[in-house]
Amino acid sequence: MPALTRVLGAATAAYSAAIIVWPKVLASPCGLTTATGKVRPEIRVLIGAIGARDTAIGVAMVCAPKGPALKAALAARVTADAADAVLFGTQLPERKARAKVAAFATGWAVLCALSAFAP
Repeated sequence: MPALTRVLGAATAAYSAAIIVWPKVLASPCGLTTATGKVRPEIRVLIGAIGARDTAIGVAMVCAPKGPALKAALAARVTADAADAVLFGTQLPERKARAKVAAFATGWAVLCALSAFAP
């Protein structure tokens, strides 16, 4: 389990840190930018919170020792992605964005869950 889980954790942490710095990376596919492509301050705050949560989970997936701690970090990742899939998939303003973002979050949740069984 650890090798793939740790790679996925590093990817999660990198992407999540990126959305803190550049919230448009997440806001744009979610349809949460203004007509001019800007990210409103209230959206920026929420994306920053998501980014902080996911950076912490990703770092935990990379750094946690094998065993219960790594399993807990992986469970947190899968749970967060599943929740994102449900919430973004039902609450985003644009139908096309709901489907796209929900599919991505679901895919990442499944990939992370399957990493628990990788050699």
